[in-house]
Amino acid sequence: MHKQRRVVVTGLGVVAPNAKNCAEFVEALRATRSGLRFIPRLQELGFACQVGGIPQGMKEVAETLFSEDLRFAMNEYITYAAIASLEAFADAGLKPVPANADKAMEDTGAIIGTGIGGLDTFSDKVYPNVAAHKIKRLGSSVVEQIMASGASARVGGLLGLGGEVTSNSSACNTGTEAIVMGVRSIQWGLADRMVVGGAEGSDPHIWSGFDSMRVLNRGHNHDPEAASRPLSASAGGFIPGSGAGILVIEELETALRRGAKIYAEIIGTAANSGGMRAGGSMTAPSAPGVQVCIRKALMQAEISPDSIDYINGHLTATMADPMEVRNWSEALELGPDRFPRINSTKSMIGHALGGAGAIESVATLLQMNHGFVHGSRNCEDFHPEVQAFENCVPKQSLDMPISIAAKASFGFGDVNSCIIFKKWSQ
Repeated sequence: MHKQRRVVVTGLGVVAPNAKNCAEFVEALRATRSGLRFIPRLQELGFACQVGGIPQGMKEVAETLFSEDLRFAMNEYITYAAIASLEAFADAGLKPVPANADKAMEDTGAIIGTGIGGLDTFSDKVYPNVAAHKIKRLGSSVVEQIMASGASARVGGLLGLGGEVTSNSSACNTGTEAIVMGVRSIQWGLADRMVVGGAEGSDPHIWSGFDSMRVLNRGHNHDPEAASRPLSASAGGFIPGSGAGILVIEELETALRRGAKIYAEIIGTAANSGGMRAGGSMTAPSAPGVQVCIRKALMQAEISPDSIDYINGHLTATMADPMEVRNWSEALELGPDRFPRINSTKSMIGHALGGAGAIESVATLLQMNHGFVHGSRNCEDFHPEVQAFENCVPKQSLDMPISIAAKASFGFGDVNSCIIFKKWSQ
């Protein structure tokens, strides 16, 4: 039987509402610093929820990294993905292939997904110009900005990647699923290295549908940092966010041969659907589906449930939060007395949709490598349905070693992904 190739994480990059890079992100996580703000444009447009998470200072970062022509050809989510990818590639000790090289980096590919992607380009350029019969004003870069693979294609070109370069899209599951897909590419011998993750922009047209669905918190416009309230009895819906999270993952021997720094080994992955059965729907997760996904990741990891030290939850501040905790408890067969620490990064940065799982995977690995679990904000009035688990959720950051961590994401369409990370030690 062919031995399955082992996969490790060698590089991290992030753009988040509370940080421009990983160095800032780990400080913000430890300090439980919120990146949520009142957004005047949402008030002007008549949104009920007028709070959001938008990365700050990114225009200046982009100006230092990209030429004016390149900036013009990239919209918001592609820019975030490009910035985070360059950081992750450099963090992994890798350099982009020169633009005048004879061939690309053939052993390296990319899977970078998005939930909604280039809707800002469509709303700002495509629709108004087409409606005004001014097609020639669209320019030559519109297609690459609105196509679903816009971010992965741009990153592939910036880095000079010669492996498979593609995108996935599975709603709020996208970022985590992209990592799972990249792991499989390496395990199956299709690549030695993959640049994986997800990105999302902050255009109001992206967020408007959720506001219409009344799944966003409309009760804290006056107090933005208190608006995202996962696991709170007074949770009123999620807060929309944006940004990008990128991981460089590699086949173990490839990483070791070049002396790469290794953050963690990915020892288990799973992706599935609940089939919109047993309580699952287009907008609600099926409990059996979620539990099967977690169990499959554990099975592949070949670990006992009680060896998990930490869970980075999907935990969005909706009615699904108590169900998520119960699903983890059922899947792991661990009650409150033996349950791992669990927190919600969304309490600080909101829900970045297709970018969320990847940003939160970066958060997971940074906590693992800096030896702490960040506090979950705004859950002092803990949800009564899972009150027994309150001691498992730190309110302030807690110094503790993390050997094994789990990350899961769940998305519209009743789709799920789960990853098990193990801290690397020689």
